[in-house]
Amino acid sequence: MCGEATGLPINSAMTVSSPDLISAHGALRLLLQVHPRVQGGLDTYSNKDASHMAERECSRVPGGVHQHVFGLGAVAHMVLGGKMGSYLAVNLGFGFGVTIGVHMAGNISGAHMNAALTFTSCALGRMSWKKFPVYVLGQFLGSFVAAATIYGLFYNAIIDFSGGKLMTTGPTATANIFATYLPDHMTLWRGFLDEVVVTGMLQLCLLAIADKGNNPTLLGTQAIVTGILVVIIGISLGMNSGYAINPSRDLPPRFFTFLAGWGSQVFRTKDWWWVPVVAPPLGAYCGAIIYLFFIGSNKRQEPQVLENPLAFEDHKISVLPKTTSHQHGVASLTPVSVYPEDRPSALYHP
Repeated sequence: MCGEATGLPINSAMTVSSPDLISAHGALRLLLQVHPRVQGGLDTYSNKDASHMAERECSRVPGGVHQHVFGLGAVAHMVLGGKMGSYLAVNLGFGFGVTIGVHMAGNISGAHMNAALTFTSCALGRMSWKKFPVYVLGQFLGSFVAAATIYGLFYNAIIDFSGGKLMTTGPTATANIFATYLPDHMTLWRGFLDEVVVTGMLQLCLLAIADKGNNPTLLGTQAIVTGILVVIIGISLGMNSGYAINPSRDLPPRFFTFLAGWGSQVFRTKDWWWVPVVAPPLGAYCGAIIYLFFIGSNKRQEPQVLENPLAFEDHKISVLPKTTSHQHGVASLTPVSVYPEDRPSALYHP
């Protein structure tokens, strides 16, 4: 199913003198390294040192692999194993796969495992568009590797069940192990609407889970609560379209089946393949707008104030004051306001 961008604590601090004592170089370092929290819990990336950028981006791959391996493996049991699998087990597999993925990549990269949620973060200005292709590439690689893993593990069972004929429809269809396909009672556009609504509910609930200005989950419980949310969405709203709710969950495994022998029918069956790619980002964006308008707008937004920056020694930026004669050896210390282009102001009081 889908992975979530959970709001993770961001620790950064600085010791600054009055604005006229800050050099241009110091100001540049400030803008690059200080990332204040924003409203709605939608800011899901951390301010690690730039030297760890590659590590953060690569962490999306193993996080996505674990998420999708558990989910796709549960689907394989339901399709191939008869009594050994069930629809409830599929939801549990995807839900707690998300939990493991968040634990694995959350503190490094913010646990971006859902392209629809990443798109929303960029569209609302909470993350640079320059990061979007890198994040999505990591997500796509993770789910593609997961599909290949499940195919290798269940290869004999797939061939035995299908009689050696890899199909997307019919009683011996096996392509649905890897990607979603519309059931007979659904039309294309009803399926599109279903994906928009379900993904919108996912995004809205995730904002509530991570929003420190509202009623967030307890510290350390976001991963398990996010997994439970995915389980609830699956068991209550998953019947109509298979609740892809994540382009990264559906398109790469579908492409893998195209390469592995199912052929072009994986894209031609009911012309469904593009819906899990287009509808979830639209739904996630709508869900975020609804939350920020009806809930976020009713909260008083306070600037972040760090009363004691010395408590955050690991990330502080020191700008040493200069002693002038008319100040009698004492540098005047005043609050410094910082206004990045797409962030609220942050006030730092030495």
